[in-house]
Amino acid sequence: MDIATIIGTALGFGLVLFAMASGPGGIAIFVHVPSLIIVFGGTIAVTMMCFPSSELKSIVKVMMVTAFRKPASPTEEIDRIVEYANLARKEGLLALETKLESVNDTFFAKGIQLVIDGFSGETVRDIMELEADWQRQRHGTGKKVMDQMGAFAPAFGMIGTLVGLVQMLQNLSDPSMIGQGMATALLTTLYGAMLANMVFLPLSGKLEILASEEGLLRDLMVEGIVAIQSGEKPALIKEKLKGFLAPTSRTLVEA
Repeated sequence: MDIATIIGTALGFGLVLFAMASGPGGIAIFVHVPSLIIVFGGTIAVTMMCFPSSELKSIVKVMMVTAFRKPASPTEEIDRIVEYANLARKEGLLALETKLESVNDTFFAKGIQLVIDGFSGETVRDIMELEADWQRQRHGTGKKVMDQMGAFAPAFGMIGTLVGLVQMLQNLSDPSMIGQGMATALLTTLYGAMLANMVFLPLSGKLEILASEEGLLRDLMVEGIVAIQSGEKPALIKEKLKGFLAPTSRTLVEA
C-alpha cells in the first residue's frame, strides 16, 4: 500500500471539509446535487467519448493500483537475480524451475521460463522488452485518462457556472430562484476544481512516477535474466545491476 497517497488524499479532503464545516451553515450548504451531476456526470460522459470502452473499464483498477500498489524494491530484485544466478551456475538452468512457484511477478516468471525452455539470450531479451513496452503503453493510457478527466472537470465546472448565471439572470424578479442559480454557478466551479486538483491530476502524477519506477525495474530484470542465461558470474551480474540503483542504494544490496 502506498501510504503517502492515502494520507495525502485524507489530509486534502479533511482540510477542505474542515474549512467548510467551520463557516456559517456548515457542510450542508456545499451539497448541491445538480452541480454534482453537471461536473461529475459531464466529466464521465466526455471521457467516454474520448476513449474506447475497453480502456474505460480499467479506470477504477488504475485508481486502486495507484492507491494500494506496494512499490517493488530494485535491491530485492537484484538479490533474487543473484540468488538465481548462483543456483543456475551450480546446478544448471533447469534447476530454476524449482523457484517458479514462489515468483509472484508474472513478468519475471515469464523471463525465467524462457531461460528454462532454452531460448537464446537475444530471443529472451526481445520477448521481454516487447512485454515491457506493452506495459509502459498500458500505464501511459491510464495516465492519459486521468489527465483528460483532470482537464474536463474544471471545464464542466465553468459550464455549470454559466448555466447557473443564466438561471439567475432570467429570474431576477423571483428572489427564490436567485439563490438556486447562484449555488449552481459557484458550486460547480468548486466541484470541478476539487475533482481535478484533489483526485484526477494527483493520480495522474502518481501513475507517471509508478510507470517510471516499473520501467526501470523491468529493464533491470531483463538484464539480469539475460545474464543468467549467458552464464555470467553472479558477482559480475550484481555489479552490473547496481548500475540501475542510485549510489546511496547500492550498499543495500546483499554482499
